[in-house]
Amino acid sequence: MNDQQVFTHLFKLADEYFAGQRNGRFLDYHSPAELRVILDLEQPGKTGDWQEIFKWVEKYLSYSVKTNHPMFVNRMWVGANLPAIVGEIIVALTNASSCTFESAPVSTLIEKYMIKEMLDLVGFKNGDGQMTTGSSNANMIAMMVARNLANPTIKQAGMFGQQRLFAFVGADAHYSMDRAVNNLGIGVDQLIKVPVDSMGAMLPAELLRAINRVIESGGLPFFVAATAGTTVRGGYDPINELLPLRDIYGFWLHVDGAWGGSAILSPRLRQHYLRGLEEADSFTWDFHKMLGSTLMCNILLINKRNQALATALSAGDGSYLFRNENAVEMEDLGPASLQCGRRVDSLKWFLDWKFFGREGLAARVEKFLDLCAYAEEVVGRSAELELVVPRTSFNVCFRFKVSEEKSNAFNLALRTRLYEDGTTLVGVAYIDGKVVMRLLVINPLAERADLDTFFRNLIAKGRELRQES
Repeated sequence: MNDQQVFTHLFKLADEYFAGQRNGRFLDYHSPAELRVILDLEQPGKTGDWQEIFKWVEKYLSYSVKTNHPMFVNRMWVGANLPAIVGEIIVALTNASSCTFESAPVSTLIEKYMIKEMLDLVGFKNGDGQMTTGSSNANMIAMMVARNLANPTIKQAGMFGQQRLFAFVGADAHYSMDRAVNNLGIGVDQLIKVPVDSMGAMLPAELLRAINRVIESGGLPFFVAATAGTTVRGGYDPINELLPLRDIYGFWLHVDGAWGGSAILSPRLRQHYLRGLEEADSFTWDFHKMLGSTLMCNILLINKRNQALATALSAGDGSYLFRNENAVEMEDLGPASLQCGRRVDSLKWFLDWKFFGREGLAARVEKFLDLCAYAEEVVGRSAELELVVPRTSFNVCFRFKVSEEKSNAFNLALRTRLYEDGTTLVGVAYIDGKVVMRLLVINPLAERADLDTFFRNLIAKGRELRQES
């Protein structure tokens, strides 16, 4: 098989897989032990044998989860947009690192263009930005910028002998915040989890109390993260109510919009969920989630400080790589990045942006919200299902009704059976000790009929399980 034949066969397999993603079951399930036998990973390879290579490819496609299937409602991402897939192929073919202009001139300009587009969309002025490896790292980078601004000596001297810094997040914030304070040397004990209301939103009055306690103890409140769409409940912290506290106490106000930041595309949803965002200090947003770009695709935006990232992140990088000798007034992206080698993630988002446009993507997000409202109605009408907490945005948290003492074990078993049967893969989480199914509707092809099928299958399996127990 020559190179041309390799591509021909590869695209034939890709075409067949793409065409069948929504057909049949979402997964041909096998236990780990069974799958090891089927895959036979320890089988010796045949050097230079493309037929053997494509056998591995076919096995991979046959036994992987079909993430574009209508019954895959487990994660905050699904099968990717076709423009983004095209972008991924081109990026793999060109295989560049976007750390310098001279090695990646086109992607450098595309990323800078998309940063400007997103800054304008959010309303940040004189801002800064970069595409990162995901919102977990973007949250940490934002916290790092805030840390170094709060105490400019830390970059050189480190955290030794410094005033204790405290960060604040809502009790339902993403666990990446815990990892950020660990990685940055701040310490998990200095991450204050602020109580939330019944909708999962941070309570500003509780934040104020926590800030005052820290100040009284001699600590410095330096960072507050408002979550725009919490992982489990989908709660939005009230940015507009946190801004006055920021102005009084001088902390950095970051908005983690990894999940719910896509509401910004719709003027109606922005007004409802993200009021005041344009005055925040930083904002992170995942395009690979609700908007369907391929994993990973994220942006971190900084407001009113156009050199904040380079100031915080650059260190020891003036020796051999970042010289800018071949581009007038063109800064490399590498010095303002957490890592050295930078994967080109800008092309897929650029192609999605050009293909769908803001209005098309906004319509997609609004459709998701409408479908979640419909799912909530279905749960409300069912005698066998119940909402565990009120729906506030894009997350529907429900469970199959059985006695309270059996509920957690029953719903976990039900979710497992649905998965192993290849029927559906739905998320599971805990709220106040209660196991909930977390339904996320973010497949752009999803319709009400798909939700009807999902609930019909779930209720049927629940009845089976209830009869057995």
